[in-house]
Amino acid sequence: MFGGLEIPDVTPYLVAILGLLVLWQYYQMQVMAGRILAVDIFDRSGTRMYIYVMPDDDNACEVCAAANGRVFLPSHVAKKGFSPVKGKCQRSTPCLGVLVGLYGAWLEARGVVERLRANVKEREIWLSPEELRALVNGQWEMSISADTDRLGIHMIEALCYEKINQAVSVTGYRYVIGEVKEVRHLLLLVPAYLRLALLLVRSGDSAGVLEIIERFDARFPAKKRGPHFPTEEQRNVMKMRKTHLLNNQQLKVPA
Repeated sequence: MFGGLEIPDVTPYLVAILGLLVLWQYYQMQVMAGRILAVDIFDRSGTRMYIYVMPDDDNACEVCAAANGRVFLPSHVAKKGFSPVKGKCQRSTPCLGVLVGLYGAWLEARGVVERLRANVKEREIWLSPEELRALVNGQWEMSISADTDRLGIHMIEALCYEKINQAVSVTGYRYVIGEVKEVRHLLLLVPAYLRLALLLVRSGDSAGVLEIIERFDARFPAKKRGPHFPTEEQRNVMKMRKTHLLNNQQLKVPA
Protein backbone atom coordinates (compact mmCIF):
# COMPACT_ATOMS: atom_id res chain seq x y z
CA MET A 1 0.00 0.00 0.00
CA PHE A 2 1.21 3.54 -0.78
CA GLY A 3 -0.91 6.55 0.15
CA GLY A 4 -4.00 4.39 0.22
CA LEU A 5 -3.26 2.92 -3.21
CA GLU A 6 -2.53 -0.73 -3.72
CA ILE A 7 0.52 -1.25 -5.93
CA PRO A 8 0.31 -4.54 -7.83
CA ASP A 9 3.20 -6.97 -7.59
CA VAL A 10 4.92 -6.74 -10.98
CA THR A 11 7.61 -9.27 -10.16
CA PRO A 12 5.94 -12.19 -12.04
CA TYR A 13 5.60 -10.03 -15.15
CA LEU A 14 9.24 -8.94 -15.01
CA VAL A 15 10.35 -12.54 -14.55
CA ALA A 16 8.23 -13.60 -17.52
CA ILE A 17 9.68 -10.85 -19.74
CA LEU A 18 13.22 -11.75 -18.66
CA GLY A 19 12.50 -15.40 -19.43
CA LEU A 20 11.30 -14.54 -22.93
CA LEU A 21 14.38 -12.41 -23.59
CA VAL A 22 16.68 -15.20 -22.45
CA LEU A 23 14.79 -17.71 -24.60
CA TRP A 24 15.02 -15.46 -27.65
CA GLN A 25 18.73 -14.90 -27.16
CA TYR A 26 19.24 -18.66 -26.85
CA TYR A 27 17.23 -19.22 -30.03
CA GLN A 28 19.33 -16.64 -31.89
CA MET A 29 22.54 -18.29 -30.69
CA GLN A 30 21.35 -21.72 -31.85
CA VAL A 31 20.40 -20.39 -35.30
CA MET A 32 23.69 -18.54 -35.68
CA ALA A 33 25.57 -21.72 -34.77
CA GLY A 34 23.57 -23.73 -37.32
CA ARG A 35 22.13 -26.07 -34.69
CA ILE A 36 18.52 -25.28 -35.59
CA LEU A 37 16.79 -23.79 -38.64
CA ALA A 38 15.42 -20.27 -38.48
CA VAL A 39 11.64 -20.07 -38.79
CA ASP A 40 12.10 -17.70 -41.71
CA ILE A 41 15.62 -16.72 -42.69
CA PHE A 42 14.08 -14.28 -45.19
CA ASP A 43 12.72 -11.90 -42.55
CA ARG A 44 10.40 -9.64 -44.54
CA SER A 45 9.27 -7.45 -41.63
CA GLY A 46 11.58 -4.57 -42.63
CA THR A 47 12.07 -5.39 -46.30
CA ARG A 48 10.37 -3.75 -49.27
CA MET A 49 12.51 -5.23 -52.03
CA TYR A 50 15.10 -7.91 -52.71
CA ILE A 51 17.98 -7.34 -55.12
CA TYR A 52 19.97 -10.18 -56.67
CA VAL A 53 23.60 -9.15 -57.13
CA MET A 54 26.47 -11.03 -58.76
CA PRO A 55 30.13 -10.21 -58.10
CA ASP A 56 31.70 -7.83 -60.62
CA ASP A 57 33.62 -10.73 -62.13
CA ASP A 58 33.94 -12.14 -65.64
CA ASN A 59 33.74 -15.76 -64.46
CA ALA A 60 29.95 -15.95 -64.05
CA CYS A 61 28.03 -18.09 -66.53
CA GLU A 62 25.60 -16.41 -68.94
CA VAL A 63 22.51 -17.62 -67.08
CA CYS A 64 23.60 -16.26 -63.70
CA ALA A 65 25.11 -13.08 -65.12
CA ALA A 66 21.75 -12.28 -66.72
CA ALA A 67 20.13 -12.31 -63.26
CA ASN A 68 22.42 -9.61 -61.89
CA GLY A 69 20.40 -6.57 -60.84
CA ARG A 70 16.99 -8.25 -60.77
CA VAL A 71 14.75 -6.71 -58.10
CA PHE A 72 11.80 -8.56 -56.55
CA LEU A 73 8.86 -7.88 -54.29
CA PRO A 74 9.05 -9.71 -50.94
CA SER A 75 5.79 -11.50 -51.80
CA HIS A 76 7.48 -12.95 -54.91
CA VAL A 77 10.52 -14.11 -52.96
CA ALA A 78 8.26 -15.81 -50.41
CA LYS A 79 6.61 -18.02 -53.03
CA LYS A 80 7.50 -21.71 -53.02
CA GLY A 81 10.09 -22.59 -55.63
CA PHE A 82 11.29 -19.00 -56.07
CA SER A 83 14.64 -18.56 -57.79
CA PRO A 84 16.27 -15.27 -58.75
CA VAL A 85 17.90 -17.00 -61.72
CA LYS A 86 15.96 -17.95 -64.86
CA GLY A 87 17.49 -21.30 -65.69
CA LYS A 88 20.21 -23.58 -64.37
CA CYS A 89 23.73 -22.43 -63.62
CA GLN A 90 26.10 -23.66 -66.32
CA ARG A 91 29.18 -24.04 -64.13
CA SER A 92 30.25 -27.21 -62.34
CA THR A 93 30.87 -25.10 -59.24
CA PRO A 94 27.73 -22.90 -59.07
CA CYS A 95 28.13 -19.17 -59.55
CA LEU A 96 27.87 -17.10 -56.40
CA GLY A 97 25.07 -14.55 -56.32
CA VAL A 98 23.50 -12.84 -53.32
CA LEU A 99 19.88 -11.95 -52.66
CA VAL A 100 19.92 -8.80 -50.54
CA GLY A 101 16.84 -7.47 -48.77
CA LEU A 102 16.44 -3.70 -48.31
CA TYR A 103 13.84 -1.34 -46.90
CA GLY A 104 15.21 1.50 -49.01
CA ALA A 105 14.12 4.84 -47.55
CA TRP A 106 16.59 7.11 -49.37
CA LEU A 107 15.84 8.86 -52.65
CA GLU A 108 17.42 6.41 -55.11
CA ALA A 109 16.02 3.39 -53.31
CA ARG A 110 12.53 4.89 -53.06
CA GLY A 111 12.58 5.30 -56.83
CA VAL A 112 13.40 1.59 -57.23
CA VAL A 113 10.63 0.58 -54.82
CA GLU A 114 8.12 2.75 -56.70
CA ARG A 115 9.15 1.23 -60.04
CA LEU A 116 8.86 -2.24 -58.60
CA ARG A 117 5.41 -1.67 -57.13
CA ALA A 118 4.24 -0.11 -60.37
CA ASN A 119 5.27 -3.28 -62.19
CA VAL A 120 2.97 -5.54 -60.16
CA LYS A 121 2.22 -7.86 -63.06
CA GLU A 122 5.85 -8.87 -63.58
CA ARG A 123 6.67 -8.51 -59.85
CA GLU A 124 10.24 -7.63 -60.74
CA ILE A 125 12.40 -5.03 -62.48
CA TRP A 126 16.05 -4.94 -63.53
CA LEU A 127 18.82 -2.53 -62.51
CA SER A 128 21.93 -2.03 -64.62
CA PRO A 129 25.38 -2.13 -62.96
CA GLU A 130 25.41 1.68 -63.14
CA GLU A 131 22.03 1.86 -61.39
CA LEU A 132 23.22 -0.55 -58.69
CA ARG A 133 26.23 1.64 -58.00
CA ALA A 134 24.05 4.76 -57.98
CA LEU A 135 21.82 3.04 -55.42
CA VAL A 136 24.63 2.36 -52.95
CA ASN A 137 26.23 5.76 -53.60
CA GLY A 138 23.05 7.57 -52.58
CA GLN A 139 22.60 9.24 -49.20
CA TRP A 140 21.38 6.07 -47.50
CA GLU A 141 23.18 6.90 -44.25
CA MET A 142 20.91 9.95 -43.86
CA SER A 143 17.71 7.93 -44.26
CA ILE A 144 15.50 6.33 -41.60
CA SER A 145 16.44 2.89 -42.95
CA ALA A 146 20.20 3.37 -42.49
CA ASP A 147 20.54 0.92 -39.61
CA THR A 148 18.23 -1.60 -41.23
CA ASP A 149 19.97 -1.49 -44.61
CA ARG A 150 23.59 -0.92 -43.58
CA LEU A 151 24.82 -4.51 -43.99
CA GLY A 152 22.93 -4.99 -47.24
CA ILE A 153 24.36 -1.80 -48.70
CA HIS A 154 27.92 -2.78 -47.78
CA MET A 155 27.37 -6.19 -49.38
CA ILE A 156 25.99 -4.77 -52.63
CA GLU A 157 28.77 -2.18 -52.78
CA ALA A 158 31.44 -4.85 -52.26
CA LEU A 159 29.97 -7.01 -55.02
CA CYS A 160 29.69 -4.08 -57.45
CA TYR A 161 33.19 -2.68 -56.97
CA GLU A 162 35.46 -5.72 -57.23
CA LYS A 163 36.94 -4.61 -60.56
CA ILE A 164 36.49 -0.86 -60.14
CA ASN A 165 37.98 -0.49 -56.66
CA GLN A 166 39.11 -3.67 -54.95
CA ALA A 167 39.89 -1.86 -51.69
CA VAL A 168 36.23 -0.84 -51.38
CA SER A 169 35.16 -4.45 -51.88
CA VAL A 170 37.65 -5.80 -49.34
CA THR A 171 36.47 -3.26 -46.77
CA GLY A 172 32.83 -4.10 -47.48
CA TYR A 173 33.29 -7.85 -47.14
CA ARG A 174 35.25 -7.43 -43.92
CA TYR A 175 32.49 -5.23 -42.53
CA VAL A 176 29.81 -7.83 -43.34
CA ILE A 177 31.84 -10.66 -41.78
CA GLY A 178 32.45 -8.66 -38.64
CA GLU A 179 28.96 -7.22 -38.17
CA VAL A 180 26.46 -9.98 -39.03
CA LYS A 181 24.49 -10.65 -35.86
CA GLU A 182 20.86 -11.04 -36.95
CA VAL A 183 19.25 -14.08 -38.54
CA ARG A 184 18.11 -12.12 -41.60
CA HIS A 185 21.74 -11.34 -42.50
CA LEU A 186 23.18 -14.85 -42.16
CA LEU A 187 22.96 -15.59 -45.88
CA LEU A 188 25.47 -12.80 -46.54
CA LEU A 189 28.24 -14.50 -44.57
CA VAL A 190 29.40 -17.30 -46.87
CA PRO A 191 29.51 -15.11 -50.00
CA ALA A 192 31.44 -12.44 -48.07
CA TYR A 193 34.03 -14.98 -46.88
CA LEU A 194 34.43 -16.56 -50.33
CA ARG A 195 34.76 -13.30 -52.23
CA LEU A 196 37.09 -11.74 -49.65
CA ALA A 197 39.39 -14.76 -49.79
CA LEU A 198 39.45 -14.59 -53.59
CA LEU A 199 40.30 -10.88 -53.63
CA LEU A 200 43.09 -11.40 -51.12
CA VAL A 201 44.48 -14.23 -53.27
CA ARG A 202 44.48 -11.92 -56.28
CA SER A 203 46.29 -9.21 -54.32
CA GLY A 204 48.94 -11.67 -53.14
CA ASP A 205 48.06 -11.34 -49.45
CA SER A 206 48.75 -14.94 -48.44
CA ALA A 207 48.66 -14.23 -44.70
CA GLY A 208 45.33 -12.45 -45.06
CA VAL A 209 43.86 -15.35 -47.03
CA LEU A 210 44.92 -17.92 -44.43
CA GLU A 211 43.46 -15.79 -41.64
CA ILE A 212 40.11 -15.51 -43.43
CA ILE A 213 40.01 -19.25 -44.19
CA GLU A 214 40.72 -20.06 -40.54
CA ARG A 215 37.91 -17.75 -39.47
CA PHE A 216 35.66 -19.39 -42.07
CA ASP A 217 36.46 -22.88 -40.75
CA ALA A 218 35.82 -21.77 -37.16
CA ARG A 219 32.54 -20.05 -38.09
CA PHE A 220 31.27 -23.03 -40.10
CA PRO A 221 32.45 -26.28 -38.46
CA ALA A 222 32.59 -29.17 -40.94
CA LYS A 223 30.17 -31.36 -39.00
CA LYS A 224 27.44 -28.72 -38.72
CA ARG A 225 24.80 -27.79 -41.25
CA GLY A 226 22.28 -24.99 -41.63
CA PRO A 227 20.46 -22.99 -44.32
CA HIS A 228 23.20 -20.34 -44.21
CA PHE A 229 26.13 -22.78 -44.04
CA PRO A 230 28.46 -23.34 -47.03
CA THR A 231 27.86 -26.13 -49.52
CA GLU A 232 30.39 -28.92 -49.91
CA GLU A 233 31.64 -27.27 -53.12
CA GLN A 234 32.20 -24.01 -51.28
CA ARG A 235 34.02 -25.76 -48.44
CA ASN A 236 36.23 -27.50 -50.99
CA VAL A 237 37.09 -24.18 -52.63
CA MET A 238 38.39 -22.89 -49.30
CA LYS A 239 40.24 -26.14 -48.60
CA MET A 240 42.00 -26.03 -51.96
CA ARG A 241 43.02 -22.40 -51.46
CA LYS A 242 44.42 -23.21 -48.03
CA THR A 243 46.30 -26.27 -49.27
CA HIS A 244 47.77 -24.33 -52.20
CA LEU A 245 48.95 -21.49 -49.95
CA LEU A 246 50.47 -23.82 -47.36
CA ASN A 247 52.28 -25.78 -50.07
CA ASN A 248 53.69 -22.56 -51.50
CA GLN A 249 54.90 -21.49 -48.09
CA GLN A 250 56.71 -24.81 -47.64
CA LEU A 251 58.38 -24.43 -51.01
CA LYS A 252 59.67 -21.00 -50.03
CA VAL A 253 61.27 -22.25 -46.81
CA PRO A 254 65.04 -22.52 -47.45
CA ALA A 255 66.52 -26.03 -47.16
